[in-house]
Amino acid sequence: MSTKGTILVTGGTGYIGSHTTVELIQAGYKVVSLDNLSNSNINVLDGIEAITGTRPVFYQVDCNDESAIEEIFTNHPDIQGVIHFAASKAVGESVQKPLLYYRNNLLSLIVLLEAMQRHGTTGIVFSSSCTVYGQPEVLPVTEDAPVQEALSPYGNTKQINEEILRDVVYAGVPYKVIRLRYFNPIGAHPSALIGELPLGVPQNLIPYLTQTAAGIRQELSVFGDDYDTPDGSCIRDYINVVDLARAHVLAVDRILDEAKKSPALETFNIGTGRGVSVLELIRTFEEVTGVPVPHKIVGRREGDIEQVWADPSLANNVLGWQARESLADTLRSAWAWQVRLKEQQK
Repeated sequence: MSTKGTILVTGGTGYIGSHTTVELIQAGYKVVSLDNLSNSNINVLDGIEAITGTRPVFYQVDCNDESAIEEIFTNHPDIQGVIHFAASKAVGESVQKPLLYYRNNLLSLIVLLEAMQRHGTTGIVFSSSCTVYGQPEVLPVTEDAPVQEALSPYGNTKQINEEILRDVVYAGVPYKVIRLRYFNPIGAHPSALIGELPLGVPQNLIPYLTQTAAGIRQELSVFGDDYDTPDGSCIRDYINVVDLARAHVLAVDRILDEAKKSPALETFNIGTGRGVSVLELIRTFEEVTGVPVPHKIVGRREGDIEQVWADPSLANNVLGWQARESLADTLRSAWAWQVRLKEQQK
């Protein structure tokens, strides 16, 4: 039985959205999920139901469709908060199709905020990114680090959306806003019932790595081994997707808890605090699964920063959130999900 209230999750069948839906349901929230299915699959709802015993209410709509969003808020007057994941997210594609990215990623937030205002919904958790920091001068990076000029239209939409939320709060609209700046989410639910399911050729490292290990892709390209890092490959902060999902539940708890008197606008880094190189990640995967990953070194990729990892202490201290899952267990979960996908396709 739901006890905590109703949360609207946009992009609810996506990678992070689906894992967050599971954690919300298990924490006692009712979830209303929406997704246009442009980069996800309706069958994800089966996985969510298999894990939780509950099938979220689902709408196949686009966040930019004002009348559809209005109808959802009208149908569910009990919506207390929104977690906004829905966005186009491929860096390379955003460089090729900037207008698509600006329309999808900016208009969707504006439509949502306007609907929230009409219906008196005040809480929103926004899915942001460590891309806003660019290549930080100081590592690990804290929330006080300067936001740098974006290297892609995708990254720019995250920055602009952060500014929209700041400006709306500054204007006195009574929202409670938490902006979560993710580092690099990887892995899958330990049940292997949901995970990262890219349509077409994966844009992210881990699904490409697991597909290569599974023999679906010929080999993995490592973009550069001449960076100023211990092994020459780029360093990132890889965060388990279930750990990331739990951060959203704690953020929702915080913005809905009137006794907490939290600030109207807060920003948290969600990462492990540990940098791992691409080559180290491949080695660790091979060690924990016993499966080789054919890979080759190729030239650097435009837009890649050299190294970044989080200082998550603010999220640790204020949200009470900790990254729990080890890199080894996270990579095992990614492989278990890939194995299950392969078996389903037989």
